[in-house]
Amino acid sequence: MAGHSQFKNIMHRKGVQDVKRAKIFNKLAREITVSAKSGLPDPALNPRLRAAIVAARQKNMPKDRIDRAIKSGAGSDAADYEAVRYEGYGPGGVALIIEALTDNRNRTAPEIRTAFAKHGGALGETNSVSFMFQRLGVIAYSAKAGSPDMMFEAAAEAGAENVDSDAYEHEVTTTVENFSAVRDALEAKFGPASNAALEWRPLTTANPTQEQAESLLKLIDVLEDNDDVQTVAVNAELSDELMERLTQ
Repeated sequence: MAGHSQFKNIMHRKGVQDVKRAKIFNKLAREITVSAKSGLPDPALNPRLRAAIVAARQKNMPKDRIDRAIKSGAGSDAADYEAVRYEGYGPGGVALIIEALTDNRNRTAPEIRTAFAKHGGALGETNSVSFMFQRLGVIAYSAKAGSPDMMFEAAAEAGAENVDSDAYEHEVTTTVENFSAVRDALEAKFGPASNAALEWRPLTTANPTQEQAESLLKLIDVLEDNDDVQTVAVNAELSDELMERLTQ
C-alpha cells in the first residue's frame, strides 16, 4: 500500500534513535492492564491480553513486569483507562490518527492539541481524517515460520484479505471482523505471531517537503513521548532520498 514502506522507515528510524525503554514498558503495561481488566486475566482465554503480552515480549519487557500488569488489571483497584482517538493534520497536510489510553481526558486532550499547535499542525474533530485510512487487522510472522505458499494457503483458508511476504516476514491483513478468527487459525498452525493488532493504513497519501517532514517527525516524537498515547498512524509518503537526508 502506498506510504506503508515509508511509514515503516519512519518507525525504524525512531526505533533506532528515539525509543525510551521505560516509556515503552509503561505503555505496554497499560495495555496489558486494560486487556486483563476488560476480559479474563488468562491470555489463553483473552485474545486481546494474549496479543498485548506478545507485543511486550517482542520489546523484551521483563516477565515480572508483565505479571504485575496482569495482576493489576485483575484487581479491584485497577485504574479506569478509557480508549480515546484523536485526529488531525500535521505539516504538509499529513493526516494523523492518535490512539490513547487515558484515565483523564481533561489532561490528555490539551496535551495532544498543544503538540499539534507547536509543530505546525491542527487537532481536528473525530472522523476529520479517518476517511483517509482503513482499519485492518495485521498479523505478522517471521519468514522462518514457513514458506510464502504455506502462509498464503493458511491465511486464505482462515479468511484473510491479503498476504505480503518478503525475505524477513509475512504480513497478513484481514478485515476487522475476521481479525480474531484469522489470528487464532494462524496461531494454531504457526504458533504465536510476532505482531497481531488492529491498525490504521492510509488510503490516500500526502507528500510533505523536507522542512515539513522534519516538523512532522518532531510532532510524532512528541506524541509518542506522551504516556497516554499508544499508537500514531500517518499518511505521509516520503521518498527514499528524503528519508536519507532526514536520517543523516
